[in-house]
Amino acid sequence: MSNNKTENKLVSITEAAKLNKVTRQAIYVAIKLNKLKAKKDTTRWTIHLDDLEEYRKHKYSRSKSRFDGELLFDNSKGLFSVNQAARMLSVPAQKIYYATRIGALKAHRKGAAWVISGEDLKDYAAKNSNKKDARVAG
Repeated sequence: MSNNKTENKLVSITEAAKLNKVTRQAIYVAIKLNKLKAKKDTTRWTIHLDDLEEYRKHKYSRSKSRFDGELLFDNSKGLFSVNQAARMLSVPAQKIYYATRIGALKAHRKGAAWVISGEDLKDYAAKNSNKKDARVAG
């Protein structure tokens, strides 16, 4: 019986991501960096709910992320994350990812993160504000 009770406290990567309101990739990265305990049974990762709670308590804020010792998203230097850019433009983050992928918005990779400069964000907003106005007017 005790084994069954333990299994009820195990979740998959997908379930862990939903519970933590993050992507599956964020969970994989946390496991790879040994920030989140997980076990791999043949092909499937399982995470104990207690370990997920422990990870949640110690999870750092993305806004404090560093790369080569410097803040990744140093807003005072005009450097922003995809989520910050999305909030600033009042659009979904997926639209920002798409814009970077097709080359409409310049972004630079720093480790696992995309960093967007304030200048590039202004250029993108200026070029795309006409499209938004045209749709509204039409």
